[in-house]
Amino acid sequence: MTLPPDFQDWFARQGWQPHPHQLDLLEAQGDTLLIAPTGGGKTLAGFLPSLVALKGGHKGLHTLYVSPLKALTADIARNLARPVADLDLPIRVEDRTGDTRSSQRARQRVDPPQILLTTPESLALMLSYEQAPQIFGSLKRVVLDELHALAENKRGDQLMLCLARLRTLAPGVAATGLSATVEDPAALARFMGGASIIHADPGPDPDIAMLATARPAPWSGGGGHYAIPEVLAEIRQARTTIIFINTRAQAELFFQALWAANDDNLPIGLHHGSLARDARQRVEAAMAAGELRAVVATGSLDLGIDWGSVDLVIQIGAPKNVKRLVQRIGRANHRYNAPSRARIVPANRFEVIECVAALEAVHEHDLDGEPRGPGPLDVLCQHILLTACAGPFDAGALFAEVRTAGPYRGLSRAQFDDCLDFAATGGYALRAYDRWQRLMERDGLWRLRDPRAVRELRMNVGTIVEAEMLKVRFRGRGGNLLGEVEEGFAATLVKGDTFLIGGQTVRYEGLRELVVEVTKQPTRQPRIAVYSGLKLATSTQLSHRVQALIGDPSRHWALPKDTADWLALQARISTLPRPGVLLSETFPHRGQWHFALYGFAGRHALQTLGLLMTKTMEDAGLGPLGFLATDYALWIWSLDPVTDPEPLLDRDALRAGLGDWLAGNAVMKRTFKNVAVVSGLIQRNMPGGRKSGKQATFSSDILYDTLRRYDPDHLLLRITADEARRGLVDFDRIEDMLNHSPRHDHRMLDRVTPLAAPLLLEFGRVPIAGQGRERLAEAEAAALMAEAGLT
Repeated sequence: MTLPPDFQDWFARQGWQPHPHQLDLLEAQGDTLLIAPTGGGKTLAGFLPSLVALKGGHKGLHTLYVSPLKALTADIARNLARPVADLDLPIRVEDRTGDTRSSQRARQRVDPPQILLTTPESLALMLSYEQAPQIFGSLKRVVLDELHALAENKRGDQLMLCLARLRTLAPGVAATGLSATVEDPAALARFMGGASIIHADPGPDPDIAMLATARPAPWSGGGGHYAIPEVLAEIRQARTTIIFINTRAQAELFFQALWAANDDNLPIGLHHGSLARDARQRVEAAMAAGELRAVVATGSLDLGIDWGSVDLVIQIGAPKNVKRLVQRIGRANHRYNAPSRARIVPANRFEVIECVAALEAVHEHDLDGEPRGPGPLDVLCQHILLTACAGPFDAGALFAEVRTAGPYRGLSRAQFDDCLDFAATGGYALRAYDRWQRLMERDGLWRLRDPRAVRELRMNVGTIVEAEMLKVRFRGRGGNLLGEVEEGFAATLVKGDTFLIGGQTVRYEGLRELVVEVTKQPTRQPRIAVYSGLKLATSTQLSHRVQALIGDPSRHWALPKDTADWLALQARISTLPRPGVLLSETFPHRGQWHFALYGFAGRHALQTLGLLMTKTMEDAGLGPLGFLATDYALWIWSLDPVTDPEPLLDRDALRAGLGDWLAGNAVMKRTFKNVAVVSGLIQRNMPGGRKSGKQATFSSDILYDTLRRYDPDHLLLRITADEARRGLVDFDRIEDMLNHSPRHDHRMLDRVTPLAAPLLLEFGRVPIAGQGRERLAEAEAAALMAEAGLT
């Protein structure tokens, strides 16, 4: 396929030339993965073969576009409208997401457009319809945008199962994956089930550096508020700026602080996933129209939104992941062969080092990423149930189909049969209960036992299991929707409490029909809603870079002078952490003993290590009183000192302790609840209402205890143990830490060390109300820094 003359003329009228990779993709046959830089025209490249093919018309659905974000589908629809109109193409372009009107969804089932824009969850739902063969039978192409982002979690596994289903319904369909930031393109191509790879010219290196600030980064904390004056100055000089912050709560706080200092009344917006849809859409429309000078955002704007006027990205806080940083950088100067401009603001002194290490990785094009494991079985269980919703199926044929999906190519028939048995009966311990008797085999085909279960199963499509969220509205009939807060946060509120949402301080008035009712309260100091947001942990590769940078004084010239001086003082008083060596320190402070371990293994892993080590210390009679974990270090305080950490870090003992601790731990139950929801054992959404988070937790706790007692080898318990080890518990990172640092260096000291002092400050940083308590806290911090030799 070549570019027709009218398309060539259209490019010329825009002042464009087709990029080589766009023409390569136009001529490609079969499944293809395009790796191109942000702003390199990936999306147009993905659609170009469809637009050319649709010149002559097409009856039914021709191209399916799948993206991770609803906001991205809306942006794509806007961008596609221009070439479709300019070239007078006989194409209808529509979206199908959770925001699509029910009347439009119903029409699409009988009269689908030529191009349909959707998300993995909505695609899984559409494939569960009895009409799926008619909807997708005419399909020729599937475009998978920002594929790297989907491949990092269960949404990608679900999408690959859907793609395998589409290949059955529409033989010969071609899949095109689009991605900008990939550390291992071959692995991503295998994830697609096998695809040829097209590499675009990567373009110029970005203009990226740390933002120079008058005040140094503080010793602890994560807000980055010290840099507000410099951030505002950058906003004034740029046309449009996106300010990325890692969590929703921090985004709310930073937006409020930025607005308070915004004496010029620059138009600045706020965007994150817990805001009301209308609020998000207003910000997106204003950005697209060039009406905002800046927007404070979380990961909700990480991917693909094409706002050409954005010429600066500011990252507040360490990026935690080099790929994420590169992705966010690419939002600036969203044009091919134009360098992106970005500035980073570390939130504290440890993050200064992480930011420098991340900048080095960006300049060396060294992206991080963890090897993908096999496709998760709870996702497969859901897929089997949804397949039954569409109609009877043959187990052998479905097994063969599933094996064509990249993540499940190594699936054994025994594993598949385990999932099928669970979907049919709930497993050995639950098969006596009618509610889990969902499938039966008749005439060699598996089908739903009760067709009325279809609605319930479809209402629980998806792999995203978030904390229960409650809507927040202004009090009164027809009160405006502001957004959502976690149920756990809402449960702590009493009438009169204030909190921040959507950049406004509001007063809690009560809970009515699972809606948090509020009134405006702009004069009160707010509490902060604890949004789930992104729970980011520093990647293994970036952690190794941080440790290597700290441990090599010859490289400290790359650090700000105050940070280099801090590390030099640490080297004089104790020693520096370095690759291959696991450094720990014991010292007295205020009548207690303190133990600091510099593991650089991420917060989740070091928190797990703290739980295991304090249990061992308890057994040894050392009297542990508590611990704190950061991405870089573990700190434990106790009545008696740790003089020899070797027994506490014995690999076999840690493994055994992990098994004993997980058996009855709340972390295991939390992981089990997530697995139970994804697999379909527990339905969060019910016809006529939604089960509350407490109800779902209560149900999952009972089921977990029942299965542990009567069916300890149950499929979901095996999935849970595997996920807990790699997820919330992250024990694999502990083992990586021990492998990466096989030698131990323990120092017995007589005072707080410079590297440990910020950890003790983290412990003291609690919410403070009033200036008096703030001054006391500042005096405490100053005394601690002076004691450590830091001024």
